[in-house]
Amino acid sequence: MTQSTRVAVTGASGRMGQTLISLINVSDKLSLTAAVERAGHDWLGRDVGEAMGGAALGVTVTDDAAAAFANADAVIDFTAPAATLDFAAHAASVGIVHVIGTTGMTDDELAALAPFADGATIIRAGNMSLGVNLLTQLTKRVAAALDADYDIEVIEAHHNQKVDAPSGTALMLGEAAAEGRGVSLSEVSDRGRDGITGARKRGDIGFSAIRGGDIIGEHDVMFAAAGERIILRHVASDRSVFARGALKAALWGQGKAPGQYDMLDVLGLVDAK
Repeated sequence: MTQSTRVAVTGASGRMGQTLISLINVSDKLSLTAAVERAGHDWLGRDVGEAMGGAALGVTVTDDAAAAFANADAVIDFTAPAATLDFAAHAASVGIVHVIGTTGMTDDELAALAPFADGATIIRAGNMSLGVNLLTQLTKRVAAALDADYDIEVIEAHHNQKVDAPSGTALMLGEAAAEGRGVSLSEVSDRGRDGITGARKRGDIGFSAIRGGDIIGEHDVMFAAAGERIILRHVASDRSVFARGALKAALWGQGKAPGQYDMLDVLGLVDAK
């Protein structure tokens, strides 16, 4: 019988953390070996299953990431940038797969993350779903086919507890559009419009963020020209699509050489990069 892949989940009490734990619990390929939370969290020392309101799972919530990762084959991390960098150091020290769904990382934080790929297999994506990654490739191709007469707008909507904007997925789509146009997103990104802003600058890629209720995730990429609009859209109706992608990444990463990968690698879409 094939041994299951041992997974540690960080941010265990969060929306994604609990979704991941629930899916791991019913998987025949994965087993939960650790649930990690921040120091001082009221789940610490409790069985994670009971803390989630269900049956005991035999895994006690801990804030000792180093010890948790030492007994894991992979860690799945949907937390915050500073925490992710700390987790990356621990993952690299024991050479396990580090799946990162954390969004809102700055260029400096991404640069700080890069050296840890020398010791760990890092799989990072702004969105783990198959549909969004296909949307990214479609966005790149459409942007390459249309000139700057078509204004590009990325419109995203999420629940009212999301702390970063634009979303990691929106930025991923913006990067794809910029790459299709052969430009740098940092030079054409338009994220703030308030008051008398003047006319839109030709070639800019605009971002709009909506926050409300329990919206899981909706992303539109609009190509707007005189007389017509082309809209590419993805709607997530169940948070498990992201969790399932992350679990797929954790399995895919087993046996892969240390380095940085993304979901296009996991999904076999590397030729579309």
